[in-house]
Amino acid sequence: MKIKVVNKSKHKLPAYETELSAGMDLRANIDKPVTLKPLERALIKTGLFIELPEGYEAQIRPRSGLAYKHGISIVNAPGTVDADYRGEIGVILVNLSNENFIINDGERICQMVISKHEKAELIEVDELNETKRGSGGFGHTGK
Repeated sequence: MKIKVVNKSKHKLPAYETELSAGMDLRANIDKPVTLKPLERALIKTGLFIELPEGYEAQIRPRSGLAYKHGISIVNAPGTVDADYRGEIGVILVNLSNENFIINDGERICQMVISKHEKAELIEVDELNETKRGSGGFGHTGK
């Protein structure tokens, strides 16, 4: 699959880091470092603009290393870039740790996974078919 990209950042295009990677790392494209205090969030721009084919989305996901080592995540994870969006990809990072975290220009801040999706038609009904699980949720099967 080929995806058109306008790169207005100072960095190379995202790429898969390993042969079997599902996501490409996106980099911060900022003029000066951004300090995220504990529980603070910030919109970090990437300088990237993409054109996805109909029926696809770009999922913006946290990087596991940043999450584990520094408590950095994405507020709306996974974020979605729709096929008809043409603006700059921005990432809402949040610091869930107890220490300040500095984001530098060019730092890998998230992963982007391209995913196919279906369009669903909702049909309003008065009742749903019964199942063994029923309405059980949120830990109903035990620990």
